Amino acid sequence: MFESVAPWVAYVVAALVGYGLGSIPFGLLLTRAAGLGDVRAIGSGNIGATNVLRTGNKKLAAATLLLDLLKGTAAVLLVRFAMPEVPEANVVAGVAAFLGHLFPIWLGFKGGKGVATYIGVLLGLFWPAVLIFAGVWIAVAYFSRYSSLAALVATVIVPLALWALGNNLLAAVFVLLTVIVWAKHNANIRRLLAGTEGKIGRKG
Repeated sequence: MFESVAPWVAYVVAALVGYGLGSIPFGLLLTRAAGLGDVRAIGSGNIGATNVLRTGNKKLAAATLLLDLLKGTAAVLLVRFAMPEVPEANVVAGVAAFLGHLFPIWLGFKGGKGVATYIGVLLGLFWPAVLIFAGVWIAVAYFSRYSSLAALVATVIVPLALWALGNNLLAAVFVLLTVIVWAKHNANIRRLLAGTEGKIGRKG
């Protein structure tokens, strides 16, 4: 379908498709549909699964996590299917989906922190690396009891693993995504350093 157009046109289309999917605020939509109001008015004000969990509805939080993950995967696979002749257009779509989640135009560019969509994009682009992410997350979370620390460490390991596996392009892409994830978790990092970050399983 895109054989006769300039590659940059296909990349623009891929970016728009990715951003459109990524910017769907599932956490906000699900909590409103459940009659729980605006999730941005509680906790951290975030639209991600962690803040949805603060409503007390674990099923909604799990659904938010899954949908925020899958929108990243969907963006990659949809563009890969629609533009098989355009090299790396699916990578563009994945990055755009990630940015769409973090900076959705519909919410004044104030979105989530990106970990679930990061995983979803990784799943679409190179699924074995998701196993590495999961292994690191489980190990760090088990010993530290900090979910945020586990996610941050896992995002550092992923680009290193991709580079070690010889996928230099994706390694570079995920270095960028990792830097953004860390920037979005600046408050968590400050709490980790201060020893005030909430631990897994701790109430209140």
